[in-house]
Amino acid sequence: MASVLNIAAYQFVHLDDPEALRESLEATAARFDLKGTILLAHEGINLFLAGTSEGIRSFLQTVRSDSRMKNLTAKESWSEKPPFRKLRVRVKREIIRMNHPTIRPELGRAVAVDATTLKRWLDAGHDDSGRPLVMLDTRNDFEVEAGQFRGAMTLNIQKFSDFPQAIEPVREELRGKAVVSYCTGGIRCEKAALYMNALGMTDHWQLDGGILKYFEAVGGDHFEGHCTVFDERRAVDSALAAQPEQANESSGPNRPVQCSD
Repeated sequence: MASVLNIAAYQFVHLDDPEALRESLEATAARFDLKGTILLAHEGINLFLAGTSEGIRSFLQTVRSDSRMKNLTAKESWSEKPPFRKLRVRVKREIIRMNHPTIRPELGRAVAVDATTLKRWLDAGHDDSGRPLVMLDTRNDFEVEAGQFRGAMTLNIQKFSDFPQAIEPVREELRGKAVVSYCTGGIRCEKAALYMNALGMTDHWQLDGGILKYFEAVGGDHFEGHCTVFDERRAVDSALAAQPEQANESSGPNRPVQCSD
């Protein structure tokens, strides 16, 4: 029976002293016997955690008591055992690395589309204005190989910091189309969408909550394969159930588990 609650959450918000917050969150997560990864930076928080339902919800309640993170939203899934072996809380330069310091989601996000609306667009093949729909995958190659939205444009990148260079050559190809960028849980698209704004690209949205929220809200329609996750489950299906045997070899046991999105 799946009794372990897994959450993925992030929020871009300015944190004056992430090191002090690291000590506080580490103590809180340990008190509730949680396992997983919490990343902190001046730009915000990114976390993947697992534990009992009571422990997870008590932790989230504590985090949200900080007014800066009162809107932290978690995506949930269940497993039979924790997909993490220990708790890690780290301070980094960025909670998702892009190497473009002018891209600052904590100051305001790009336009997003929710899962229900996106499914309606995918069913129709166009957005509400009749423009042809293009799904833009911002994830790494090994994630794309495990599964993707049917017919999505992929950028053949090895790491997210490659995105700015990879998007430049396809700008003209995307002109006049309704572009929806997507990733695992939404965090990469927060920066990707802002970068596209900075390039002067129009008519694009980020998928709010990423693939995981899409699965949670509407299921697996229009998605082929499985979604790679950054824990020991390796991949989940559209019911958010672990599918480790389906994960690509490059995301297998020898690939480090890390907190991406």
